[in-house]
Amino acid sequence: MFLWQYLTLLLPITVQICKAQTCEEFSDLDLSHAIIGTSLRIRLLLYTRDNVTCGSLVPHTDLSAHPRFNCSRPTTFIVHGYRPTGSPPMWVEKITELLLVQADINVIVVDWNRGAANVNYFKAVENTRRAANNLTAFIQIMQEHGASLSSIYMIGVSLGAHVSGFVGANLNGAIGRITALDPAGPQFTGSAPEDRLDPTDAQFVDVLHTDIDALGFREPLGHIDFYANGGADQPGCPRTIFSGGSYFKCDHQRSVLLYLDSMNQTCTSMAYPCTSYKDFLDGDCLSCDRFGAAGCPVFGYGVTKWKDVLLKLGQTKTYFTTNKVSPFCMTNYRVEVMIWNEEVRYGYITVKLHSNGKEAVATIDHKESEFKKHTETTLLAHFDKDVQSVKKVSLKFSTGNVLKPKYKLRVLRIRLTHLERKERPLCRYDILLQEDKEVTFRPIPCEESNF
Repeated sequence: MFLWQYLTLLLPITVQICKAQTCEEFSDLDLSHAIIGTSLRIRLLLYTRDNVTCGSLVPHTDLSAHPRFNCSRPTTFIVHGYRPTGSPPMWVEKITELLLVQADINVIVVDWNRGAANVNYFKAVENTRRAANNLTAFIQIMQEHGASLSSIYMIGVSLGAHVSGFVGANLNGAIGRITALDPAGPQFTGSAPEDRLDPTDAQFVDVLHTDIDALGFREPLGHIDFYANGGADQPGCPRTIFSGGSYFKCDHQRSVLLYLDSMNQTCTSMAYPCTSYKDFLDGDCLSCDRFGAAGCPVFGYGVTKWKDVLLKLGQTKTYFTTNKVSPFCMTNYRVEVMIWNEEVRYGYITVKLHSNGKEAVATIDHKESEFKKHTETTLLAHFDKDVQSVKKVSLKFSTGNVLKPKYKLRVLRIRLTHLERKERPLCRYDILLQEDKEVTFRPIPCEESNF
């Protein structure tokens, strides 16, 4: 009898413990849900440093019932976009973990899969306003429990970028920051600021564009807009429809992968202010003077370092290039070439940097470069990796002309300047480049005098 009474008392405690240990997961739907269509339902999944991989469901009204939710901590909301097949975003767990490495915060994954999962994209667009109103009401309850709007950060992907913008507008632009990762273009392009994300929606709005020619938004939307590889046709993404689904979504999804990389801190992607991608590639936009001692802004999580100067400058468009795979960041050099050929030469330059068994490669081939006698040609070289203490440099000149005679490029001087590190430029004088033949040499620190 005693044993039975003991077990009776123990059972409710065991049930409570099991409940406490239950991990809530993102709604996992399938194509059948999307075909039928889903009605909007929002679930808020909380992650903290105490439960990095185990989400807990936050009630929308009674926050006091949730012991883990501390409103005195900063809170970051992650808002996904359109889910045409109903599957969970594959990046949610990773972004949550990396955010919690950066700071002791609340991370709330906004699961609006029911509402975003619909083969009818227009229905999902309609739900963005309703989702934003729901989140606005929740944040107002957070305020009642002591949360500060300036400590709220929203990361919105695709449609989620506009959801975040609507939330910010509802709160009169008082939330601290919105990061928009390739904001959705369809149904938003050409719309008024109140019908999409815009810079007034938060104290600071930073935007990444990766698919402006299809699923993304082309025009600037924030205080700073980053255009990775010009904002379209990301390296490593398929170029033909025969590649299947990745042809449609790879460029769009790259925005999230680039943002994740920015938190890994293995390397950084410096972005350069410019009016166009063409001018950037041509090496016409390499000055960072307007940003003062901080230099040009770095894309990603840490861009708030440049917040004050960006707010003074107004809307700023910047460009950077990436590798095909992670780590995506590239290293930029200014390459200045002066020749002494009597005739003008046109062609492409490939540069390799060597140091302690490592090799970095940059091929400057976005257009034919023009080389004139005793005239400095400035090129921008994007190297696939950073090489410390360059020991050797390899150069190759090519024209792409198969049938014409092979040319020679008589280089009077070449100067390589690292754009992200303050180092003395490297030079070499009097080099003869035969077309399509690589020449390797040891560089020397440049002389102070100019030709």
